[in-house]
Amino acid sequence: MNSKIITIDGPSGVGKGTLAKNLSDELDWIVLDSGSLYRMVGYLSLKNDTKDFSEIRKIINKEEISFKFLSKNSNISLFLGEDDLSEFIRNEEVAKLASEFAVIPEVREYLFKIQRAFLDKGKGLIADGRDMGTILFPEAKYKFFITASAEERARRRENQLKESGLSVNMRNLQERIEERDKKDSSREISPLVPAEDAVVIDSSNIGIYELKDKVLNLIRS
Repeated sequence: MNSKIITIDGPSGVGKGTLAKNLSDELDWIVLDSGSLYRMVGYLSLKNDTKDFSEIRKIINKEEISFKFLSKNSNISLFLGEDDLSEFIRNEEVAKLASEFAVIPEVREYLFKIQRAFLDKGKGLIADGRDMGTILFPEAKYKFFITASAEERARRRENQLKESGLSVNMRNLQERIEERDKKDSSREISPLVPAEDAVVIDSSNIGIYELKDKVLNLIRS
């Protein structure tokens, strides 16, 4: 077991990213946001008007991939070389393309190697995704699977969109979340399931700092 790896898996909207950032602040470990890498592929597909992954791969290979927190309260930002892609990869069109590429074995194999390389980039690694504990880092000593009700996750997403000045329909949000959960948990390649040795935590009624403390207490005990 590798005690320098923490994996945080679970569906979207459960607080994985915030937990990863809070743990990074506490431990001074680097963070890998797996989902952003697939969104990067989707964004480059859209930007360059191509679904030919060999062409997208050539673009990625020219630059270094890194993750940074630009301020104390910011979400993690994905950089491809000097370009901050964070603003461009967080829309529904890119997310849809990311899901399409995520089921292609060639894409998963390519990003697998990129993600494994993050083990050598810091004192420790906090890996946030959907198959971190099952596929990417099965040797991790500390594995967590975070859940929350679809209703609570829809409420959180609604608040995020409203803060951005967008109007939303709560019912539609919840239906999309439930549909995506069903698709992710039943797919043949890397289904969204907890690792056998993962600790499952429901974050529906837990604050972000309470969740961080709970995870840290489990690690330190």
